[in-house]
Amino acid sequence: MSHSNDQRFRAVATRFAQRAIVFGGVVSSFGLIGSSGAAWAQQPAAPVPAAAATAKRLPIDHVEQRLAQLHAKLKITAAQEPQWSAFADASRTDAKTMSDLLTQRSQQATTMTAVDDMKSYSQLTDAHADGVRKLVPVFQALYDTMSPEQKENADVVFGKMQAHHTPHPHAKKAKP
Repeated sequence: MSHSNDQRFRAVATRFAQRAIVFGGVVSSFGLIGSSGAAWAQQPAAPVPAAAATAKRLPIDHVEQRLAQLHAKLKITAAQEPQWSAFADASRTDAKTMSDLLTQRSQQATTMTAVDDMKSYSQLTDAHADGVRKLVPVFQALYDTMSPEQKENADVVFGKMQAHHTPHPHAKKAKP
């Protein structure tokens, strides 16, 4: 796969991982993959070794920090800790799965055929969808324990996270 294709994949993969975590409220969130998403999308033109390309830029690397931020922003109470723990565990599992797939893809990038590339991308998107499906019920259980004020706050927090990752509707598109 060419370096340019690898950059595009990383940008797309980062968005998938971010949305998984945004939803999960964990990583990708308010940048949950944090600056790593931007870093992947802005890789230097020179080829980067696979190990260096994924170092410190994976969802798993930031999940604990992001969970702590989300815990504080959602104002989780002691009574809500069991539901929070289930959500956090599902988020960690999702971050590990996505990180493993991104690492595998990066390590195989130079030897992938076009078909291999599509299969790898399919694996990544399937894992993302599966991760979101698993996060929904555990987040719902947590959300159901929240006070009306906490729910309103959660709606705002998640809305801001989504707005952070969505292009502005009036943003100018690059001309071909």
